[in-house]
Amino acid sequence: MSDTLLSIRNLRIEATSYPPGEAPRDVVLVDDVSVDLQKGRVLGLIGESGAGKSTIGLSSMAFGRGGVRLTGGSILLNGRDIRLADARALRGLRGREVTYVAQSAAAAFNPALPLMEQVIEAALHHGMMSRAEAEARAVGLFRTLGLPNPESFGARYPHQVSGGQLQRAMTAMALCPKPDLVVFDEPTTALDVTTQIDVLAAIKDAIRDTGVAALYITHDLAVVAQVADDILVLRHGKRVEYGTTGQIITAPREAYTQALVSVRSIDHQEKPAAPAVLSVQNVTARYRGTSFDVLKNVTLDLPAGQTLAVVGESGSGKSTLARAITGLLPPTQGRITFAGRELSRDQRSRSRDDLREVQMIYQMADTAMNPRQTVGTIIGRPLEFYFGLKGEAKRARIQDLLDQIEMGKGYIDRYPAELSGGQKQRVCIARALAAKPRLIICDEVTSALDPLVADGILKLLLNLQAREGVAYLFITHDLATVKAIADRIAVMYRGEVVRYGSKTDVLTPPFDDYTDLLLSSVPEMELGWLEAVLKHRKMASAGN
Repeated sequence: MSDTLLSIRNLRIEATSYPPGEAPRDVVLVDDVSVDLQKGRVLGLIGESGAGKSTIGLSSMAFGRGGVRLTGGSILLNGRDIRLADARALRGLRGREVTYVAQSAAAAFNPALPLMEQVIEAALHHGMMSRAEAEARAVGLFRTLGLPNPESFGARYPHQVSGGQLQRAMTAMALCPKPDLVVFDEPTTALDVTTQIDVLAAIKDAIRDTGVAALYITHDLAVVAQVADDILVLRHGKRVEYGTTGQIITAPREAYTQALVSVRSIDHQEKPAAPAVLSVQNVTARYRGTSFDVLKNVTLDLPAGQTLAVVGESGSGKSTLARAITGLLPPTQGRITFAGRELSRDQRSRSRDDLREVQMIYQMADTAMNPRQTVGTIIGRPLEFYFGLKGEAKRARIQDLLDQIEMGKGYIDRYPAELSGGQKQRVCIARALAAKPRLIICDEVTSALDPLVADGILKLLLNLQAREGVAYLFITHDLATVKAIADRIAVMYRGEVVRYGSKTDVLTPPFDDYTDLLLSSVPEMELGWLEAVLKHRKMASAGN
């Protein structure tokens, strides 16, 4: 077709794997994938981690990250096969014909340079416009993307803007040189659900206003449904299904696509009121060296064997509340009681039983485990510390815990690098369970996982709760997760609890403006949802 911008045919991409203790071996990352993208259209690439989404996206720039090799097929951009292009030709098209928006804008910007210098760099480098023209275009893009004070915004440094604003600044950087194609690589995954809406809307407006074509990479089908014209579903480096957004959302043909569409279908019935195992009363806290309170007079109860979801945007005080409960951040006011006894404010003053009965699972399993220790060593540490288990008794208990998290045999001697993201998080759950706690604080434990993997973790947590009677304080900004797992909900906004009660009460109107904002910002898998939400919004996100 004459208006075809990008045509990928029979693409094959390989890399070399170096398994611990084994000989290197070649692996196929992308196998025989073909797809077309027309000018001015948006193609969504969707699938779980390892599906090949980012690898295919980067191949549109004839780039392979970290030793990845483009070994077969063709990549036609504007009618020429860029897979066969030399280094000079590739330098000419990257940043000019094709640009890239990374998942983590904070890691992609140079902290030592103001934003304007970085936004206009590619346009100046390729000689596409003068500095004055580039700066004028940048200011226009800042305005299109809804950034504050567009005329002076470029004078700020990366650390002086919010995460959502920085992600939009990166979109401006990609659009400034007037490319034919922009690759958006999970641009909203790291953002709060409320901020995500602003960024999605800004990206959609910018694509419409500039007429650029785009590849939009994500693992969230509800998100891509708001911006894409067509969707390519990938799994294990292979094409599963390809069609219009409407067809994929409403009439998926393949079983894997159907599973993506129906994810988060857990129907958890809330439990009736019961005596509290944890009671937080009028807790106020601030970080050392600061003059303002991060938590302000927080009061809530968590019944034994139930789940209290604490929801809100970044900076609302959710994780700070967890730090206060665990004694890592001693409150300046208030008291925390657990199982009928008042806990010492400082963790160092707490008894071993206090420490054992309140455990924590962190958001990033990668950084929560020592990469040089085996799964058995990681899970075994609390068994030895709290119960003095050693030798065969300890190994048998480790295997029992692995069975509980549905990992079974064959994992006890593996290292974290040999596990998937979901398996790593399961090991962290087993480590917490090893202490036989009465309360586990789950801090955004599913936010870094693919929807299908996250769904499995939530089901596992519910099964463990039913079997072990453990209570969860579940910190999240994802309302879909809350609906799937919570018995009670506390909504936090700027350090205060603004809505609190049973799941039914909190999710039943009338709502305060902030709770309404949170609930309405959960992406729905339907066409036109984004525009409808923005039209009826009552307030802007705090991160905006």
